[in-house]
Amino acid sequence: MTRYFTEDHEWIEVEGDTGTVGITDYAQGQLGDITFVELPDAGATVAKGDSVSVVDSVKAASDVYTPVSGTVADANAALADEPELVNTDAEKGGWLFRITLSDPAELEGLMDETAYKAFVETL
Repeated sequence: MTRYFTEDHEWIEVEGDTGTVGITDYAQGQLGDITFVELPDAGATVAKGDSVSVVDSVKAASDVYTPVSGTVADANAALADEPELVNTDAEKGGWLFRITLSDPAELEGLMDETAYKAFVETL
């Protein structure tokens, strides 16, 4: 599995033609404690950069953008009852949704982990 990152602080972990998407630990730290997550519907067709989810925190609500185009395969149902999973495990158990990629070439414009860490250091 390969993990990529966006400048908007989403991550996508890709295996085959499926990607798992969430927000980074950095994003969660900036938002504060997540109290609610609005997830996309399975089957929705989305384009790279579309707002597909919203995370509400004690500080603000923030849109989550899809890093690639495709079809939403499923969403993390556990977040409906436990949105705080994003607080404790943003980059693993707090994933938001899975997407079937329609154009894997879109991954080329994303950052790898080294580039993302360097990007965050500039903020």
